[in-house]
Amino acid sequence: MFTGLIREMAMVKSFGTNRLSLKATHKPKLGDSIAINGTCLSVVSIEHDGFSVELSPETLDHIATEKLKDRVHIEPAMMMGDRFEGHIVQGHIDTIGTITSIHDHGNSYEVVIAVDAAFIPLIPPKGSITIDGISLTVNEVMRDAFRLTIIPITMRETLFGTYQKGTRVNIETDVFARYMRHILTTSTAKTMSWDDVDRISALY
Repeated sequence: MFTGLIREMAMVKSFGTNRLSLKATHKPKLGDSIAINGTCLSVVSIEHDGFSVELSPETLDHIATEKLKDRVHIEPAMMMGDRFEGHIVQGHIDTIGTITSIHDHGNSYEVVIAVDAAFIPLIPPKGSITIDGISLTVNEVMRDAFRLTIIPITMRETLFGTYQKGTRVNIETDVFARYMRHILTTSTAKTMSWDDVDRISALY
């Protein structure tokens, strides 16, 4: 599990068919889980100046691979007892969105991201969303897009400062919204009462 708070900007040394090698100050252990641009990956080798992770065909089909160059966001998985600061992030990318506009308002930036309309039910207004591994809050939801407010420090300290109209981003929707949608759309859920739904949601 992750929190959506970027711990380091790592440099890409190489990216082959299914292997990504990074230069980083973070020193993971072999087999550790680490989120790269929001995607949970496993460390398969340790080098003197960084580490490498492996990407499965399933992962490659669902993420913006064109961004695995130059710098990437990294966040090690949480450890038991760590302070919880962002929101619950699994590192499972649901879809790829496309930035359609970025407007500078001086003390903040308004960013609109287009997404397949099928994912809009999983993006609640004022809910949490993860963009390339960054924990953010949804300000407005439209038919096939949503709007975020990005503060200056996020623009400076993450890749958001390099994004422009047309940039594709990895999106992980809110984990609770995904669970609830699954519960409510399965055949057994059709006979559930709201008390049943409340009881099940309380388990997560």
